[in-house]
Amino acid sequence: MKNKINLHTHTNFCDGKNSPEEMVLSAIQKNFTILGFSGHSMYPFASDWHIAPREHEAYVKEIRRLAEKYKSQIKILCGFECEYIPSFSIPEKTHFGELNPDYLIGALHYLETPQGNFTVDDSTENVKEGLEKLYKNNGKEVVCQYFDLQRQMLKKGNFEIWAHPDLVRKRNGILKFFSEDENWYKEELLETAKVAAKTDVIVEINTGAIARGAMDDFYPSYQFLEILHDYKIPVCVNSDCHNAPDLDTAFDRAYDRARKIGYKELNYPIGKEIITIKL
Repeated sequence: MKNKINLHTHTNFCDGKNSPEEMVLSAIQKNFTILGFSGHSMYPFASDWHIAPREHEAYVKEIRRLAEKYKSQIKILCGFECEYIPSFSIPEKTHFGELNPDYLIGALHYLETPQGNFTVDDSTENVKEGLEKLYKNNGKEVVCQYFDLQRQMLKKGNFEIWAHPDLVRKRNGILKFFSEDENWYKEELLETAKVAAKTDVIVEINTGAIARGAMDDFYPSYQFLEILHDYKIPVCVNSDCHNAPDLDTAFDRAYDRARKIGYKELNYPIGKEIITIKL
């Protein structure tokens, strides 16, 4: 790929393993042309794996410093992966004020229940426990709530990139709490794609599950990406990188997946423009 881009990158400001500069050096070594940082954020709140509110300014300052230092070798952007939790966190640029991110990634990890929060991106053991305690092992209820929240986020948020749109699949290969072949599941995908089609969002083909060994597949799945293509929703490829060596894990496979489904190009929000890369 002539122009190699990743806009979904985490560092030790949140739950990544490397410093921002280590990520930049890895990106340069791997011949990236653009690297975007996207620290986990529910600003002005946080969990133990989000950027602390008091650290947001330091994060932005460091990314801007690196952008200037390495500008002759790579273009660096500063963004956030912003959490959607209806009661207090929406991916909305105005919430960040003077931090002025270059872009936002909208993401859903949490499902709220009267008995507590359920995290679809947790360990297999914790997902299993949450299914039992919070949903009485009703996997369909979990999935339907998950996609309902995705549709809410798409309607209410103001963000450029839609993160891992079927993350709820992450532990399903082991726990098997729902079937992707059932008609009700396919209907959830269709309804979600219809909502996305009314926005300007770009969906990512996310390779993070492959890099971290959660499953040997992308988000979104083949069938979901086919549906998104049918609804003419543009795509980009991101690694959701938490470890510098994984910055371009499975990128060639992701490009091939996009081509096979019928995509002719990738789209990346860079400043006020969309960069288009032919596949």
